[in-house]
Amino acid sequence: MKIAVVGTGYVGLVTGTCFAETGNTVTCVDIDEHKVNKLQNGVITIYEPGLEVLFERNIKQKRLSFTTHLAEGIKDAEIVFLALPTPPGEDGSADLQYVLKVADELGGLLEKYTVIVDKSTVPVGTAEKVREAIAQNAQVPFDVVSNPEFLREGVAVEDFMKPDRVVVGTSSEKAKKLMEQLYSPFIRQGNPIIFMSERSAEMTKYAANAFLATKITFMNEIANLCEKVGANVDDIRRGIGTDTRIGKRFLFAGIGYGGSCFPKDVQALAKTAEDYTYDFNILKSVMQVNQHQKTKLVPQLKAHLGGSLKEKQIAVWGLAFKPYTDDIREAPSLENIRILLEEGATVRVYDPEAMENVKMLFGDKVTYADSPYGALLDSEALMIMTEWPVFRTPDFQVISTLLKNKLIFDGRNLYEPAQMKELGYTYYSIGRKVIN
Repeated sequence: MKIAVVGTGYVGLVTGTCFAETGNTVTCVDIDEHKVNKLQNGVITIYEPGLEVLFERNIKQKRLSFTTHLAEGIKDAEIVFLALPTPPGEDGSADLQYVLKVADELGGLLEKYTVIVDKSTVPVGTAEKVREAIAQNAQVPFDVVSNPEFLREGVAVEDFMKPDRVVVGTSSEKAKKLMEQLYSPFIRQGNPIIFMSERSAEMTKYAANAFLATKITFMNEIANLCEKVGANVDDIRRGIGTDTRIGKRFLFAGIGYGGSCFPKDVQALAKTAEDYTYDFNILKSVMQVNQHQKTKLVPQLKAHLGGSLKEKQIAVWGLAFKPYTDDIREAPSLENIRILLEEGATVRVYDPEAMENVKMLFGDKVTYADSPYGALLDSEALMIMTEWPVFRTPDFQVISTLLKNKLIFDGRNLYEPAQMKELGYTYYSIGRKVIN
């Protein structure tokens, strides 16, 4: 099948590459000439484990190509995916300008029946807006389908190749058959393609992310209460996670969620509720709690160091919003670094993948170490912001020789309090007793 994917961000590049891997001919379109030149020359533009091998193989076998020209990209395509940014506007609503601009252009370029697929996360009613925009100039029949992505950065290739489910919103039998054919290689293990209306598919994506964000936030609230009552959040997690109605995933306490999906999707769903005059109180609380949770360790750090961070050097491990990605969008690390700098501290940071992106934000305001231990030299304390595997089993003897104090503030609960006590560290974590 001939496929076009408009947009080469995380979703677009993974989508295009994985469809090519199953034998389709895929052309990816992007207006960013610099990015397209790199992709055409075999240089991958995002960090996503497992993607590079597929990317290189499909370019070599000429199933995957890139262009800056929309007309060239969609020529002869049976299905065109729109994987474009939908950033939050000032009021929290999803900004559809990129999606609708491409839809406007598509109408006059279609030469035969084509299925246009909204792959971007978009508000309820977007398929209708896309359909209207295309119809203004279209001379041939077409269908607009909603097919939200459920990719987790860091395991996006696995999620795409072996999806839990594929959600397709369409009222067209012709479009349904094409989408079934396209996705059949990915559901051979029996996971379903779930067909529904376009509006239901759009809502499904927001509902999924908002529920997961709520689950994380609920556990962080439990963790905060655990600190006050003297309970251990790890025990609580195990105690409730074995209940099949609740499940084990997304119950780990920490310094909140970030990334490209949860923050903007929760905001967008809350804004949709507001537009329909529904007061979605749970989502408002989720956003408020998450914002506070991101920086809850800084006051503890400041208090421990005598009430001032001025001229204190702090080491930070982890900058990406989660491991196995270089994405720093809404990452808790950024809020913490900003506050540390405002408080007069100097900051040394290390992350396996995300430092180049952080340099574009902070420049030379922070020091970038070439290893985890390099960030520690002469620092008063270590703050852990991302649960990269490389941070899980460090050499604590080396850490103690580099830090001025055996002092760790762990926003991801990587270490066991009993171990830290035995090693003689002062250890702050989330939802567990402080070890002195």
